Amino acid sequence: MLPKLKKHRSLKRKGVVVPFSESRARKGRKRKAVRRMVKKHRHYASSARLKGRSAADAVMAPPVEIPVSDIQHAYDQGFNQGHDRGFDRGFDKGVREGKHAGGEAFVDKYLGEYEALPEHTVEQIIAAGIEHLRPQIHRLLRAEDLGDRIVAAMDSKAPFSLVRLGDGELLTLAQQTILPIERIQEEGPFLPYAGVHVPDMEIKGSLVQAIRGASVVGTPKLRLPNFQPLAFSIFQAESIDYRNLTLTDSLVNYYLYQCGYLSRITQGRRVLLVGNLAGPLAQVLRSHGVHVVGEVGPVNGVKDISRVKASIMNYDFDIALVSAGISAVMLSEWIASGMGRVAIDFGHLADSIVKGEAPYR
Repeated sequence: MLPKLKKHRSLKRKGVVVPFSESRARKGRKRKAVRRMVKKHRHYASSARLKGRSAADAVMAPPVEIPVSDIQHAYDQGFNQGHDRGFDRGFDKGVREGKHAGGEAFVDKYLGEYEALPEHTVEQIIAAGIEHLRPQIHRLLRAEDLGDRIVAAMDSKAPFSLVRLGDGELLTLAQQTILPIERIQEEGPFLPYAGVHVPDMEIKGSLVQAIRGASVVGTPKLRLPNFQPLAFSIFQAESIDYRNLTLTDSLVNYYLYQCGYLSRITQGRRVLLVGNLAGPLAQVLRSHGVHVVGEVGPVNGVKDISRVKASIMNYDFDIALVSAGISAVMLSEWIASGMGRVAIDFGHLADSIVKGEAPYR
């Protein structure tokens, strides 16, 4: 909509009379549109007379029969092209505006009046700020150091657990302290598949207890709304001092694999697999000589934890690889604190191994 027309429409809604000159401009546009239609009709009529047909015959000629498949293809092609162009334009505009709102706008805000930093990009300014705050940076445990701790715990037969917090765990933990239930339901439509039907304060309490008891806690490094900022807000709300936790990146399961620790923590060990992919994962690991002592699965959400614990207690093992979504946090911590074993919240790395995307090494 043209700016003037938009303004006029807004004024009319408020009961303001639009001046005659502006209304006349609108009518002028309509007259031009009508003249274009008349001119087009005359063109068809002229062409028809040259061919010995009436104007009505030319305008009202019987439609050409087009196959439905061609019409559908043309429609789909036009829709897809229009959708892609509109999406790309909107996305690019959103990136530009978001980059300004989340970066340049803050620079403008904190610069004084009549001040400018024309020779520095927003990235350079942020980098300088981080360098200034470097003494306050909290160090996360590296994958190599975590892998060595896992091996050391098995060698000494000491309990050890790695739990990892993703958006599902964090949204569950945010109940009634950080986010309203309606917001959690909107942001986490996948939670019911994990057996979490908010509000569920019992599961929240179990997660808090597991975080407090875990040897290492994986927390998101990305500063997206439902990731790192939410994690540390939860720690504060639940009176968990993150400085007393051993924190690592929540994607550390993949980093352990990339560093070659999958074979180091499984070869020569008695391995228990827990989760919905326990069977297929066992086949892959056994084909590489891993001693898999048992498979516990499926894990049907957090309400199934008691039954799964009872099944786990039937096995004697050195390390448990647990791929069970939100349930893996509670199960991994319990295997360490309740059974004195080593347990790793293995996550979707199990899927990658089974699919061949992460070959055993």
